Amino acid sequence: MLATLAPILEGRRSQPHLLIEVLHDIQKDFGGISPEAIKVVSTELGVPLMEVYRVVKFYKAFTLVPKGKNVLTLCMGTACHVRGSNPLLELALEMLNIRAGETTPDNLFTVEAVNCVGACALAPVVIHNGVYHPHMTPAKLQELIRGLQKESQEAKDA
Repeated sequence: MLATLAPILEGRRSQPHLLIEVLHDIQKDFGGISPEAIKVVSTELGVPLMEVYRVVKFYKAFTLVPKGKNVLTLCMGTACHVRGSNPLLELALEMLNIRAGETTPDNLFTVEAVNCVGACALAPVVIHNGVYHPHMTPAKLQELIRGLQKESQEAKDA
């Protein structure tokens, strides 16, 4: 694991103040922060293991489980709920055969249900890899998921 993380750690060893920066780079490159990576970061930066875990668990940007290539975040806040976010969540989970917070076996999709994204005027809203899709409907959500599945299949076939 140390060899895999060497490029990220280069020039940062024994610099505990760079912990969050290092974790962001690991998250970006690997999709998640494994327990093995946490141990290496702890040793190489000189940060207690428990402190690295605390930071990873505290910040929503970090995950111990790698996310899929396509992260679908469904807002479940009051405005989105009133405008139909529950059926949208059920549809996405049914189409992908997973539960909220899980990733498909092919690592193509992760579906997250969150309390609020602060975009009430766009309700119901679905966020795909940071791109907001406002006024989502079941038909538009099916089209989005099928389109992403098709893109992935075409990329495999190429």
